[in-house]
Amino acid sequence: MFPHRILADGDELGPPTVSSVLSLHFSWLALFLLLAAGLYLVGVAKLRKRGDRWPLRRTVLFLGPGLGSIAAVTVSGVEAYDDTLLSIHMIQHMVLSMIAPIFLALGAPVTLALRTLPRSPRAVLLTVIHSRVVKVLTFPLVAYGLFVVTPFALYFTGLYRLTMQYELVHELTHIHFIAVGCLFFWPLLGVDPLPGRWPYPGRALLMFLSTPFHTVLGLTIMQSKTLIGGDWYPSLGLTWVTPADDQQVAGGILWAGGEIVSVTMLAVLVVQWMMHAEKEARRIDRMLDREEARQAAAGTIPEGTANERTAEEQPTDEHAHRPAI
Repeated sequence: MFPHRILADGDELGPPTVSSVLSLHFSWLALFLLLAAGLYLVGVAKLRKRGDRWPLRRTVLFLGPGLGSIAAVTVSGVEAYDDTLLSIHMIQHMVLSMIAPIFLALGAPVTLALRTLPRSPRAVLLTVIHSRVVKVLTFPLVAYGLFVVTPFALYFTGLYRLTMQYELVHELTHIHFIAVGCLFFWPLLGVDPLPGRWPYPGRALLMFLSTPFHTVLGLTIMQSKTLIGGDWYPSLGLTWVTPADDQQVAGGILWAGGEIVSVTMLAVLVVQWMMHAEKEARRIDRMLDREEARQAAAGTIPEGTANERTAEEQPTDEHAHRPAI
């Protein structure tokens, strides 16, 4: 039984309000978030001190919607309700597994670490990144399987009841949500160097295939006649909420929210794909220009190319014989 479910004066935890949701609740996870933010800022400061550039948007994305969204649902009043209302838990679940990992990936912390760590720790990090375990876990199909199977295994087995009864299991579930989300989104949207990254068409296809599963899971929860967590929610005896109605809301949140996030991230991936294509086209143009310059300096420009250039530079017959006005 979690101690925060009963207020200090012994009264029952009331329905969520603005003040109750915005209130702070200490969590060991807060220490981890502060440590991660501190290390990231130290890395950015180290780069700037030696005159290197680090995009401001990466810092903002990592600290704001990345770490910030995790804090918003784990050290705020949301944490006090996540084992009281399934709907609140579902919001927390989506933030930890879908929203936060996306922005953490866009913050490129691995790239930052590789550019700032001393030689020995950097070598260790590279060894870990290219290890067989990481290659298997970050392989898109493996990450996709974990991402899809995790919520079904949680909500339709006895595991969810355990997360309500034991705080350690509860906290480990939070970590699992974040880890699985990172494994799925990092290879798809992130910019960090990862082994076995798929080309953009494959990434877009996998992102598209992840969209329907939220609909299936949300509708399954909404239509289920069995309460998730068994008698956990009825046993709380809360007078201001009906567990069956709250489960309907929870399924709707997962359905609608999952669709919105998936479609938005698919759009982001397409934009990244277009930007990558433009960058690649510019790179090829520069390479061709350098090759032409080298051939021109050596006097070996292909005859056809030179003739085409000469023809383009000379006026056409129509312009050459046009009478002056």
